[in-house]
Amino acid sequence: MAIIKVRNPAIDLDAAEIPNLDASKITTGSFDASRIGSGTFDDARIAASNVSQHATSFDDNKIVNDISTLALRQASDENKSAYNTNSSSVDVFQDSTGIDTTSGVERTDDEYVGSVTQRLEQFTLDSDTVSLVHFDNNVTDDNSNITWTNNNVSFNNTTKKLGTHSGYFNGSNGYLQDDTGNSQFYTTGDFTIESWFYLTSSSGNNQIFEINDGTSGKQGVLFGYYQGGDSRYVVYGNWNGSSWDINGENFHTGNNSVSLNTWHHLALTRQGSTTRLYLDGVQVDTTTTSWSLRNDTHIVNIGGKVHGYFNGYLDEFRFSHVNRYPDGTTFTPNQSGINNATGNFTGTTITAPSSVSSMGAIITYQDNAGTNALNTDIVLQLSADGGSNYSTATLTALPDFSTGIKMAKVNDLSVTAGTSLKYKISFANQAQGTKEARIRGVALQY
Repeated sequence: MAIIKVRNPAIDLDAAEIPNLDASKITTGSFDASRIGSGTFDDARIAASNVSQHATSFDDNKIVNDISTLALRQASDENKSAYNTNSSSVDVFQDSTGIDTTSGVERTDDEYVGSVTQRLEQFTLDSDTVSLVHFDNNVTDDNSNITWTNNNVSFNNTTKKLGTHSGYFNGSNGYLQDDTGNSQFYTTGDFTIESWFYLTSSSGNNQIFEINDGTSGKQGVLFGYYQGGDSRYVVYGNWNGSSWDINGENFHTGNNSVSLNTWHHLALTRQGSTTRLYLDGVQVDTTTTSWSLRNDTHIVNIGGKVHGYFNGYLDEFRFSHVNRYPDGTTFTPNQSGINNATGNFTGTTITAPSSVSSMGAIITYQDNAGTNALNTDIVLQLSADGGSNYSTATLTALPDFSTGIKMAKVNDLSVTAGTSLKYKISFANQAQGTKEARIRGVALQY
């Protein structure tokens, strides 16, 4: 039977009259939405591009960065040690548990990492130290050959300079005395005598240290803060029974005002034939004369006895047979740290729950001196294969984390795929007082 073809645009067939129309028969045109009344399209009939062209892409980096920032803030507020989740890790350097390797850098108790660090610390005993007393709730000397007898000295854990306590000297009868090992103080060579002091009263003669002959009131060496008429002086030298002198030379610093209720550092040094007195790390007087710490004495005191008693607190008393502050150069007392132009450190390895091929990070940092350039002075690298391969990030500045603390980020950095995640931060062009970067926190995203 012959097939009859009808060509008439007036003929209008509905879907019920065309029950099975093969998709290959539809070669041009489009369906009007009103023509699709029910049913569904097979997934294979709709190309992915037909869907994506109508979908708005979503970037979650802003949310991820905000979460990382909040995590850093929470860890800082609560002094948390390093920790990680299934998708992030956070460290604000409360301790060193989140740090793996270091080169030319250190983490400080001020909770930052840098290649230039500065901090005040208690003195430590070395081969040149004759006597070292921290006043940490006792008068124990770090040199076990020196024994101090405590006469009415108490301890304070609030008004202190370093450590846990200071020694409180009452200005009337409080002092320490060593009458067993005082011959160790004698020297004809260089020496340094130093202590932190905190005056609570300007009356009286606030003696800090003396070597006393025990009979005539003469001192082999004595220094402290004294009343002289209407002026106050930082004084040192020998008291010969009627005046201060070093081998007959009247010797004091002149009028050096020292405020009450404030910590100050006082140091007396001898370098060859030159004697210097430093107040708060600055030379305030010097003389050239030949003299020695005499050995015909019997008693060594801290805080007073023959010529007066100290009013206030003393901390970190140290007597050394070496000149620790030479040439009259200004110094910062009790300052420790490092000063390296370059350095780096890595975080501990974090095991991801699945393979990672891209990572992000937020860092918080401080320009303690100068202005550090991201990606030059501070360089961040990320790795997902345990540090075998690092990808170098291009850090972008973010709004400040807090006053004086800056913040930078990198998102979606491609890395060699793996599950052993690490970061590495490197420093360059660092110099004390000129350019000092301090890394305060790191939050990894993966």
